[in-house]
Amino acid sequence: MPLPFDYQNPTLQFERFMVDARDAAGLATTNMAWNMVVGVLHAFRRRLTVPQALVFAAVLPPVIRGLFIEDWDFEKTPAPFGEAQDWLADVRSVRPEHNFSPDDAVAAVAAALRRQVDETAFERVLAQMPPEAGEYWKA
Repeated sequence: MPLPFDYQNPTLQFERFMVDARDAAGLATTNMAWNMVVGVLHAFRRRLTVPQALVFAAVLPPVIRGLFIEDWDFEKTPAPFGEAQDWLADVRSVRPEHNFSPDDAVAAVAAALRRQVDETAFERVLAQMPPEAGEYWKA
């Protein structure tokens, strides 16, 4: 079996993801998209149990998976899913002085992420989670 693309070219795959996220959000640079991407991943993780987060992480490409789990205090009780405005507030709380997340930040990152994952595996994982998880990742 050949080495999977995810492991052959993780930097290239991550750069494609960041460009997609930047473009979907209408931002000028991937630097501007960085805090948005981190915020969207961490806001979602904050609402999951440890087992749910690990199952979700397993379907992510390597670098995005690393971002998803970075600085994780897995002993914290998961936050309620809440609604879209709660998610956006969490996203914008990541380094707020340098956060350019637009109102559609979650949808922008969702669209970019969906282009980088196995759609069938991604949907299977979301189906195992609360219904709000599927709403979160609607593109």
